[in-house]
Amino acid sequence: MKSIFITGTDTDVGKTYITAGLAITLRKMNIDVGVMKPFAAGVKQKKGFKSEDVEILSNSAKIDDPEELVNPQFFPISASPYTAWKKLKIKPKIPLILSSFKKLSKKHEMMLVEGMGGTMTPILKNYFVTDLIKDMKIPTIIVTRSKVGTVNHTIMTVKMCQKYKIPIKGIIINNFDKGYPINQLKKDLESLTGIKVLGSIPFIKDMSDKSLYRIFKKNIDMKLVLK
Repeated sequence: MKSIFITGTDTDVGKTYITAGLAITLRKMNIDVGVMKPFAAGVKQKKGFKSEDVEILSNSAKIDDPEELVNPQFFPISASPYTAWKKLKIKPKIPLILSSFKKLSKKHEMMLVEGMGGTMTPILKNYFVTDLIKDMKIPTIIVTRSKVGTVNHTIMTVKMCQKYKIPIKGIIINNFDKGYPINQLKKDLESLTGIKVLGSIPFIKDMSDKSLYRIFKKNIDMKLVLK
């Protein structure tokens, strides 16, 4: 069973909650799913995991993997790994990321890897998220939003993945903006990119396992996710 890299058209498109929802759904389908966020950044939490995103993912998958494997590098600054490197003098460690992914892949039937920002978020000067996905040798799911302008961002993301020869399993629309009619957006994205829309997720108030499982099972084509 293939692992999947969850990338986005931009930052703050909801990659963490989409990844969490997929993890919960796969787990309830009796699939041993592991999670990973290679790079995380922001304000360090006082308790538990350094990153809130990593904590959300780990709780969703119900794993007990060491934090240093799930999130090999944390930067205490809201910035790309490249910017964090320049400001904090903490160089992103690509070999560490890849070795951690390999170890986790051996422990779990399937892995969900959440990226940082969009596909061209810089990690090193000439190494981007697209390079990381390619080095992991796994396909991606693109998370996009529903505000006007999303078609432009989605097409650019698809074209960059195609340029790097990254297989795209599909697109998930995170419908929390409610600016673009979903049925029309789905038709437009599929027509313009040739990539299947796996489904759309409405704004979610209840983030419990039960709620996320119900919503994802209803709104996402899990057969295509697992294909």
